[in-house]
Amino acid sequence: MSKIDPPFRADHVGSLLRTPAIHAARAEFRAGRLDAGSLREIEDREIAAMIPRLADTGIKAITDGEFRREWFHLDFLQQLGGITIEGMIASTSDSEETVHQAPPRITVTGRLSHDHPIQVADYDFVASHTPAGCTPKVAIPSPTMAHFRGGRAGIDIQSYPDLDVFFDDLAQVYRDEIAALYAAGCRYIQLDDTNLAYLCDPGMRQGAIDRGDDPDELPRTYAALINAALEGRPDDLTVGVHLCRGNFRSTHFASGGYDPVAEVLFTELDVDAYFLEYDDERSGGFAPLRFVPPHKTVVLGIVTSKFPELEPADELMERIDEAAQYVPLDQLCLSPQCGFSSTIHGNVMTFDEQWAKLRHVVDIADRVWT
Repeated sequence: MSKIDPPFRADHVGSLLRTPAIHAARAEFRAGRLDAGSLREIEDREIAAMIPRLADTGIKAITDGEFRREWFHLDFLQQLGGITIEGMIASTSDSEETVHQAPPRITVTGRLSHDHPIQVADYDFVASHTPAGCTPKVAIPSPTMAHFRGGRAGIDIQSYPDLDVFFDDLAQVYRDEIAALYAAGCRYIQLDDTNLAYLCDPGMRQGAIDRGDDPDELPRTYAALINAALEGRPDDLTVGVHLCRGNFRSTHFASGGYDPVAEVLFTELDVDAYFLEYDDERSGGFAPLRFVPPHKTVVLGIVTSKFPELEPADELMERIDEAAQYVPLDQLCLSPQCGFSSTIHGNVMTFDEQWAKLRHVVDIADRVWT
């Protein structure tokens, strides 16, 4: 039997559209007119007001909407000792618009260290506001985010002449953070990983080759890294991984089915659940799910968070039936394919449309599993 509840039959990836007050406060903070303490007070107020709205949709996994972050990964990673954020990376999209803004590059400039708990205070705040019957959830970037973009060239050779030592240190800082979250009471963690999905994209695979990496071997390297980061975790801690092909202002960065990584992803990666993007043809078919073992859960991201239109219920239920040809229905759940605001900019929809999407997920899940 797969581990269910959490993840929930109707779940979500985590990020939500930032409120006007958050946008205004962030602008004041960047301009130096608002200090960190005042910014946090505004974030506290907005998160506390948002959580009841999230719970009212029927979603039981309660997050802070990532209201305290500008980017889903950088705000976390830059708090690790030895990580430097610099420059910009190029990105393109085959949607109608070209994405002109991209996240700064992550580089490793010294030995990695976990100098303080990063998410514990944020978790404590969410937990204190989580309604009865719901579960607080923490999403943190996958440890692979500290490697893939730069490869060997992005890691200081003086600090890490041996990459095995780098991966060991990276796993240790994650074990330290996960242990701190667990000690605070957290029992539901999600690792947000773009890189295992990017390794399904021919262009991204070629980019890895150009950096001197083997795109066929990287999935095993990353599975071993994540497994090391989770080593020794308690049995009552549910850990999921979300695979993302990019989510910036309703655009994406990569395409390709899960076939190149499926066997390693589902059989070697020691997580309880997979949040998989399946909202359009970019993600390929469900056949790779045949590798999912009986004790794991797949959360089907067949509802898009990129566009406001609600998918017809019958079409969603048909797609769930298609997936169930490869994974028993009891091992499946439903969610949007990604968050609604992986960066502070947010996807192109209104707040009402966002809540409608989440209610749609809950309604469909109720029809399928009850």
